Amino acid sequence: MISALALLSVALLFGGTVLYSFGFAAFLFTALPAETAGPVIRRAFPHFYLFVIGCAALSAALLWHRDPLGAGVMAMVAASTLPTRQVLMPAINRATDDGARDRFKWLHGASVAITLAHIVLTGWVLVRFLAPAAG
Repeated sequence: MISALALLSVALLFGGTVLYSFGFAAFLFTALPAETAGPVIRRAFPHFYLFVIGCAALSAALLWHRDPLGAGVMAMVAASTLPTRQVLMPAINRATDDGARDRFKWLHGASVAITLAHIVLTGWVLVRFLAPAAG
């Protein structure tokens, strides 16, 4: 049962992160004017990061006995999301508010790279469920 819950929590994190990154955010900027989409995304990101932290931490706890390496990776995803939410996201918002385009591009690029790394790492942990050594 714990294995099934671990699989579901990792899959939820993987799917939710992919959907948010490539679906929701992209959709908002095509469906709404930029001056509306920007503030909506700004309000949504803190919740997205809490989702990542919560799912990754739950996944780490559920994986601990089945796959300690996968659990460590999920714990790293959770831990690295905290400064992304608390430091990087406010810096991105300040750069936007200040009209500092170059700083915004650099900071936003860093947040995209972090999210892509989280997707890759979560996908890797998810694939480990197929490996007999991890199960």
